[in-house]
Order: sequence, then C-alpha cells, then structure tokens
Amino acid sequence: MLRSSLSLVLAAALAAILCGCVTPTAAPGAEKVKITHNAADVSACTPAGNIKVPRNENGLVDIASAETQFRNAAVGLGGNVAFVTEGALGVPTAGIAYRCP
Repeated sequence: MLRSSLSLVLAAALAAILCGCVTPTAAPGAEKVKITHNAADVSACTPAGNIKVPRNENGLVDIASAETQFRNAAVGLGGNVAFVTEGALGVPTAGIAYRCP
C-alpha cells in the first residue's frame, strides 16, 4: 500500500514537472484583495495599475492559478481591490488594481 501511494505521488510530481504546471503561491496580503466586477466599488479609489494574467505560448491562461496570479499582481501594484475587465468562466484574466480607503 505504501509503495503504491509513493508511486502515485512520484507520478504526479513528474507530471507537474514535465508540463510546467506549478501553482504559484499567494503573495503576502493577496488573500485580502477584494475582486469586483462592479465599477461603483472603485469609484472613490485611486488606480494603481493594470493587471494582466500571463498566457502560455498558445495564448491560454492557466485557470487553476489565474485568480492567485490576479491577486498577486494587485498586491504587487500596491492595490487592495482588483476590478475585473476581462475574464471567462468566473476566472479573472485582466483588470485594474486600485487603492481604496
């Protein structure tokens, strides 16, 4: 049983390495970033910069890590709210970071 579990873990790790699938960790404070689709939520805020989730060589976004990357970008720009301007299936892919009171 232990041997088959170890084999499964090693196979999963190898698959992640081969496909380049590495889920980014959240930046400090990223979990506090509010994500919104409502422009009224940022009307009294100061824009901090544009957010664009990276795409692979085929132009696709890794949907498993897109929200983490989106939040990390907002934090990196000094924002605490991220307004979504592009996304699909509930996954933000582009937007604007804001500093809100």
